[in-house]
Amino acid sequence: MKHLLDLRGVICPMNFVKAKLKLEEIQYGEELEIWLDDGEAIKNVPRSLRDEGHEILKVERGVSGFKLIIKKRGEINGY
Repeated sequence: MKHLLDLRGVICPMNFVKAKLKLEEIQYGEELEIWLDDGEAIKNVPRSLRDEGHEILKVERGVSGFKLIIKKRGEINGY
C-alpha cells in the first residue's frame, strides 16, 4: 500500500518532522509518496530519512515540486 504526504510549502525542519511522523503511522515495507519543494527540502529530507534507515526508491521532479518515494524499513533485518 502506498501513502501520500504533500509537504509543499512546509519549511525545514518541519517537513522532515511531518514525514517522520507519517512514517510512524504506516507498516514496515509500505511506501510513502512525499511531495516536496525545491531547495532545502529536497536536499535535506531524503538524506535525513535515509539516515533514519528508510529506503529512497525514487526522486522525481514534477511540475510543482519533487516526488519522493520512500519504503519504510524496520529495525530487524532492514524490513
